[in-house]
Amino acid sequence: MPIGIIINVSSVILGGIIGGFLGDKLTERFKTEINMIFGACSMAMGIFAIAPMKYMPAVIFAVVLGTGIGLAIHLGDLINKGALLMQRPIVKLIPNEKMNLTQDEFVSTLVTVIVLFCASGTGIYGSLDSGMTGDSSVLIAKSILDFFTAAIFACNLGYVVSVIAIPQFIIFYALFLMAKFIFPLTTPDMILDFKACGGILMLATGFRMIKVKMFPTADMIPAMVLIMPLSWVWVNWILPLL
Repeated sequence: MPIGIIINVSSVILGGIIGGFLGDKLTERFKTEINMIFGACSMAMGIFAIAPMKYMPAVIFAVVLGTGIGLAIHLGDLINKGALLMQRPIVKLIPNEKMNLTQDEFVSTLVTVIVLFCASGTGIYGSLDSGMTGDSSVLIAKSILDFFTAAIFACNLGYVVSVIAIPQFIIFYALFLMAKFIFPLTTPDMILDFKACGGILMLATGFRMIKVKMFPTADMIPAMVLIMPLSWVWVNWILPLL
């Protein structure tokens, strides 16, 4: 049962509804400073996930190689294009009822929100982790951040933010089901390294949220695919040579 995914999706729906209702009642100062807190929480979640790391060389290599692959294939740009395709039916379903944004600003911001909720490293890591281990703590913690983030974005975009929960559920649930097939092939050490790799993505996301450094988090996503095979290779092929 994908409890974490259901909670995460529900938080986006509820946050979008509340934000749409609040409208312009929240000040820009409030939105900016609460976003700083979201970033700090994301970094705390990342540090917590990194701490039990088993084989650092494998994790570091996965992050570097995975990010290199993501940058080479322009994964971040591809995800943005996918979000653009996704936003069209969403806008048709719930048109922009807010008058303080131009159409271009509305579309640009909506694409940003779709990427944030549907293609974040934290969400992908949390869905896979939940499917493999049954631990939904990452997704539940993410849900708290997503609730307030959805509410703040909905103050400008309106109730359309809640509809993003539909593609979010489809993507995360597909990852959750995929993890069921992956888990029998893993070891406890591989799981720890997988969590550490996801923690680095969460740490990078936190830095982006507080606007210290705009890490290419979308391009870092291939690291999540590489980490467990590289962890296995490190244990079975490299360590015996050392």
